[in-house]
Amino acid sequence: MTQIHSFTIAVECDIVDAFCVLQKGFTDQFVYYAKERPVRYMGLGRCIALNSLDEMEWLSEGPQPTAPIFFSFNRFDGENPAPADELFSSFPKLKFLLPEIVLLETHEGTFLQVNSLGLVYPGRVERFLRMADAATPRQRQSIPYRLEPDSREQWQEAMDQALQAIEAGRVSKVVLSRRERLVAEHPFSSKDLLVNLIDGSAKGTVILYRYADVFFCGCTPELLIRKDGTVVESACVAGTCPAGSTPEEREALAQVLMADPKNRAEHDYVVRFIRSVLERVCYDVEVPTEPEILSLAHVQHLFTPARARVLEGITLADLVRDLHPTPATAGAPVGEAEMLIRAIEPYNRGFYVGTAGYCDGNGNGEFSVALRTGVFDGEMGWVYGGCGIVAGSDAQAEYDEITLKLATILSAFEGE
Repeated sequence: MTQIHSFTIAVECDIVDAFCVLQKGFTDQFVYYAKERPVRYMGLGRCIALNSLDEMEWLSEGPQPTAPIFFSFNRFDGENPAPADELFSSFPKLKFLLPEIVLLETHEGTFLQVNSLGLVYPGRVERFLRMADAATPRQRQSIPYRLEPDSREQWQEAMDQALQAIEAGRVSKVVLSRRERLVAEHPFSSKDLLVNLIDGSAKGTVILYRYADVFFCGCTPELLIRKDGTVVESACVAGTCPAGSTPEEREALAQVLMADPKNRAEHDYVVRFIRSVLERVCYDVEVPTEPEILSLAHVQHLFTPARARVLEGITLADLVRDLHPTPATAGAPVGEAEMLIRAIEPYNRGFYVGTAGYCDGNGNGEFSVALRTGVFDGEMGWVYGGCGIVAGSDAQAEYDEITLKLATILSAFEGE
C-alpha cells in the first residue's frame, strides 16, 4: 500500500498566472480546466503513478484538509496493435498520475497542494507560495504556422469504405477522423497554447498533458462522466452544424440542426448508449427525451444531459471504462465500429478522443472526451477532428464539417 502525504493551503492568486511561473521547473504538466465553472486543476511534476486508487492511502497535512488530486489521460483504443506516431508513442501508459504540485480552483476557493511520499517539507511549500504570490499577469502571443492538409481523395476513399460497411449491415454508424500536420514558424511551448486556449474564444474544458518535450492539449465540449458521492452526470453530444456569423444566423442554423433527421439519428445512438450504461450501474436515471443546442465558438451540437445515482461499489474508473468509447467517438455498435476504424484509418488515434480527467483520493472527479485536440513537440504537431458517418452521409460535407471543428485547436495558436 502506497502512503501519500498531501499538504494543502489556501492561496490568493490567479492559478493560471501561478502555473505559468511554476511550470518552468517541471517537464511533466497536467491540466483539467473548465472555463465556465470553477472545476480547475493544474498539476506539475510527477510524484507517483498508480494503476488503481485502491493501491494507496493518503494523509492530509496543512491547514486545508483536501484529498490528493490524480490526473488520468487514456487512449481512444488502447488495444490497437497499429503503432502510434512518434509523438504519441513518447507518452507512457500510466493510469493515475499524482503531481508533486497541484493548483486548485473549486467552489470552495483557491488552493496550493503539495504531494509527497514522505512528510511534506515546509520549505518547499513556502518557496512555491512565494513564487505563486509573485506571479505577473500572463500574456497571449500568436504563433504563426502552416498546415499540410490531408487529401480529399483519400477522405473520399475512407468514406466509401465506411458507407459500404453501413450498407452491408456491419455498423449503423462509424466515426471517422482526419488529421493535419502543423508546422510552426518558430518554437512554442505548452504554456503558450494553454494560455491561448484558456483566455481565447474556445468554449469547454481545457486539457493538457505534457511529458518531457511532447504535449497533448485542446479544449473539449464533451463531458463523459462526473461523480460526486453517489451522484453522477454525463452528456450526450452528437450532431453538428456551423455556429454562424450573427446571432440570427446562429439561431436559424440551430433550428435546422434540431430538425435534421440525419443529425437526430446520430445523436440518438449516443443517447441510447449512455442511457443503457447508466441503467445497468445506476438508479434514478434521468435522460430527457428531447435534445438541447450546445452553442460553441465555431460549431453547434445537439446535446442531451444525463443524471443518475450510482450503485454502491461502482467507482469513477468503472464508469469511465463502461462509457468509453461512446457512439459519438466510435460508432454503433461500438465494438464493430472500433474494428472498422482500425481497418480504415491509416494512423493510431492515440489520446485523440480518448478520456482526460481527474480523480481525487475520495474517488470523486470528472472525465471528458478529448475532442478538439492536437499533439505537439514545440515545433510541429498533428491536429485532429472527426465526424459521425451514417447512411446517406456526404463525403465532402463531412470533410468540411471536420475543418470547422479544427478551428478550436487552431485557436490555441492565436494570441490577442
